[in-house]
Amino acid sequence: MPTFHQHGAAGGGTRPGPAGTAAVADPVSSTGSVPGAERGQHAGHPAAHGERGGHDHVGEHAGHARHGGHAGHGGHVGHGDHAAVFRERFWWSLALAVPTVLLSHMFADLLGYGVPASLTWVSPVLGTAVFVYGGWPFLTGALGEIRARAPGMMLLIALAITVAFVASGATSLGVGHLELDFWWELALLVVIMLLGHWLEMRAIGQASGALDALARLLPDRAERVDPDGTVRPVELSALAVGDVVLVRSGGRVPADGVVVDGRAHLDESMITGESRPVVRDVGDRVVAGTVAADSALRVRVDAVGEGTALAGIRRLVEQAQNSRSRAQALADRAAAALFWFASAAGAVTFAVWLLLGEPQQAVERTVTVLVIACPHALGLAIPLVIALSTALSARSGILVKDRLALERMRTVDVVLFDKTGTLTEGRPAVTGVATAGGDPDGETADPASGSESRLLALAAAAEADSEHPLGRAVVAAARERGPVPSATEFRSATGRGVQARVAGELVEVGGPGLLAASGAGVSPAVQRAVSAWERAGSTVLYVLRSGRVAGALAVADRVRPESAAAVAELRRHGVRTAMVTGDARSVADAVAGRLGIEEVFAQVLPAEKASVVQGLQARGHRVAMVGDGVNDAPALAGADVGIAIGAGTDVAVESAGVVLASDDPRSVLGVVTLSRAAYRKMWQNLVWATGYNVLAVPLAAGVLAPVGFVLAPAVGAVLMSVSTVVVALNAQLLRRLDLRPAADR
Repeated sequence: MPTFHQHGAAGGGTRPGPAGTAAVADPVSSTGSVPGAERGQHAGHPAAHGERGGHDHVGEHAGHARHGGHAGHGGHVGHGDHAAVFRERFWWSLALAVPTVLLSHMFADLLGYGVPASLTWVSPVLGTAVFVYGGWPFLTGALGEIRARAPGMMLLIALAITVAFVASGATSLGVGHLELDFWWELALLVVIMLLGHWLEMRAIGQASGALDALARLLPDRAERVDPDGTVRPVELSALAVGDVVLVRSGGRVPADGVVVDGRAHLDESMITGESRPVVRDVGDRVVAGTVAADSALRVRVDAVGEGTALAGIRRLVEQAQNSRSRAQALADRAAAALFWFASAAGAVTFAVWLLLGEPQQAVERTVTVLVIACPHALGLAIPLVIALSTALSARSGILVKDRLALERMRTVDVVLFDKTGTLTEGRPAVTGVATAGGDPDGETADPASGSESRLLALAAAAEADSEHPLGRAVVAAARERGPVPSATEFRSATGRGVQARVAGELVEVGGPGLLAASGAGVSPAVQRAVSAWERAGSTVLYVLRSGRVAGALAVADRVRPESAAAVAELRRHGVRTAMVTGDARSVADAVAGRLGIEEVFAQVLPAEKASVVQGLQARGHRVAMVGDGVNDAPALAGADVGIAIGAGTDVAVESAGVVLASDDPRSVLGVVTLSRAAYRKMWQNLVWATGYNVLAVPLAAGVLAPVGFVLAPAVGAVLMSVSTVVVALNAQLLRRLDLRPAADR
């Protein structure tokens, strides 16, 4: 799990939420700085990235999002099995329905031909078979809804076909001298309902096709390298943590692990959404399902089976598909209300037609009302959109952990970016050295200050035990030039930096906070260099020896080439951008100016980032916070939408509702686009499904019968199925959505 990082000491424990954030002075925007805050932890070091935690992913794809209120479907878990069941029952029922219809007395009278007396038994017998066999899913589903005390679609259908069956059976047996031979309509009704459900299951199966594709990413077998160097094929289930596997050129990585030999370009598109192959070398992590495009690798396994990132991603998508949104809750309430509305309408219809002396019309109209008012389209309106949108997002490297977060993203009007590791690459490097009394090129006139290499070595010695990215950059630069002396008594202090004793002398490294706290003066040469570096947007670290400024270092974190495009695209879609950083005002303004960011919060300690979010919200904004999930936890949790970017395959970023696998900030626009498109489809489907019932139920009840317009039960079943298909097709239009950045299309 990502942790907070105090420079020089790794933070630990559970990540605190916004409520636990220490009270701090309100950060200010581009007109000022945070009182008392210098430049973040390490007094000039931007917040550390730290090491991203691992992941422990368990679970298999259980099925698509459940249909709210449709207990008879069992939540449609295992939609592939459901499709097969309905397909088989449809074809068998259709075969039985054809003779049932052709040999039905009412159908024969309608078309003007006679049915031989020897064949009058066919329709009742085959009609009963259709009722029992074809209607079984609806009858058992109705029982499930009754037991769950959640009456809905299945109970309405079961009532309709049962009424038709009882009336037809009574007529065939001569009970009560009725003339209600509905065998042909019963058969057609069941067949059409089975067809509608089959098509629905197919649509849902297609919606989750991306998850099935994820399951197929793993190879059937792996090639394990034994300690003696022998390569032998094994089943994936035989792999264990610590094994070394050979991944040949063009082959798929069988398990998560670390490259121990070789260098290759890997296609990670199905995991991260990144279309371009990425280089993986010795020491780099690789994940199961990715493809070594051009060379072989040897990988030491550190996660297998359900512990792999791939399994975690699939489980995460399933969780999102099964989570409930506000629109889903509304659809559930509407479907429940529609059941009682349809039941009442059916009862009133039956009573009115009986009072009019039309028992045949009473049964026919009641059956039609019950069928046509079935809330199937309403129940499908939201789950199918959820299934499609989460599958689409997974293919694009957008991992939705919280459906409500994705739903809220459409209302976001400010995106607050953490600078380091989000808008920048998060891999700072030393770009300049200035020594006291010398020029920025390293030449010095003060022998006490030492050379450029000596200054770097002293700073690196003090930073040697630091885990901060800037500290590591200083150590790396010094080691390229020569040996780094050892140090003792290492300490780090928030707002100041680090200090240690090198050869008995106190050496301190930090930003403006350290300089202000020490009261030390800066030589003109160092000041000139610092001014130039700050104008260029570099971070400045001062190096003090025994309380005197020995020099300064410029450390620059390269701005991602995609950041400017991300800001521009968000602005084009009506979303403002802001940036929060622990850097000095001059550094922050330089970066923001290059990117076109409208508001800047500089010199903000990690614990204060949540206050920045709260300040924006207090001004009436809906805020999405974008960070790397390492020291942004309170801000991510406190924002209307928390987005962890650059998490790769680490889906364990707990504070974020959305996790972006890639580190491309343009992916944020994909979240906005998906949120708006999915919400639009949800409401289109809800409006269609409810509007259809408002218009269709009165027609089914026979309000236009006086002018000769009536709907037969079979026609009602067709209309109900058509309404479901319309909802499904409208949701399928989400497939046309391209979430890739515009430049990559």
